[in-house]
Amino acid sequence: MIVVGGSTSRDLAKDIASIIGCKYIEAATVRFPDGECYTRIEEETLDDDVAIVQNTYPDENLVEMFLIQDAVRRAGAKSVTLVIPYFGYARQDRVFKNGEPESAKVMCELLSRVCDYVITVDIHKEAVLEAFKRPYKDVKAANAMGDYFKDKDIDMVFSPDIGAAGRAKMVGERMGVPYDHLEKKRLSGTEVVIQPAKSDVKGKSVLIVDDMISTGGTIMTATTQLKAAGARKVTVACTHGVYVNNALERLKASDIDDLLSCNTLMSETSRISVAGMIADAIKERC
Repeated sequence: MIVVGGSTSRDLAKDIASIIGCKYIEAATVRFPDGECYTRIEEETLDDDVAIVQNTYPDENLVEMFLIQDAVRRAGAKSVTLVIPYFGYARQDRVFKNGEPESAKVMCELLSRVCDYVITVDIHKEAVLEAFKRPYKDVKAANAMGDYFKDKDIDMVFSPDIGAAGRAKMVGERMGVPYDHLEKKRLSGTEVVIQPAKSDVKGKSVLIVDDMISTGGTIMTATTQLKAAGARKVTVACTHGVYVNNALERLKASDIDDLLSCNTLMSETSRISVAGMIADAIKERC
């Protein structure tokens, strides 16, 4: 096995290769002055199974993935596994109006052309993966989160809503602590509160877990209201820290006591590693 790291995921790719105990190659990627991508695999031949680790977000990194796919195939890769830590376009999984593309399906079909297997991490909607023309596996980051927080003074785990309650359950059970979900209650036409569905948080240290944080608005509101309900400490963790429109700065200035994400997207909050889980998924395939 050879692991090739694209420009978005070099540190993660190195960690995966180290865990597997295989060769690591860094794709030599640069951008031309006009923004076009150039990449090269600096090896004479890749006569082995190859795993490419690269995000498909934002668009320029999707193009890089396409080019690396072609490069490793031309270099003689026996098989190509795509490891996509954060899959761009996963939220564009439906057509709402006439004239719209089914964007997630399009991206899956294009990525399927030069690969044999696909691994994603907490993709926003797993049904999207059915558009791949190749076998796939979505790795769940809940165990990595649970292991990280086992000794971190957490009394309860929450999901932001009932739709993500399964994630809170997985993390809570891994940690051996209670879990619940938050729910919105409309008090009037203009007033909404976010509170635990069942649990009392007074004096407790709580953890909110989610698959991604983009703008962070709901998480910040939930944190403020948990504190108002008596929570001693609120920690927030997500798989993908997307943080658009200065969200990271606003989250850091909010009532959140600690903010963490997995290393699917790199930022100062990326303290939870999913390398081991991805390595296991690659080894299962091989």
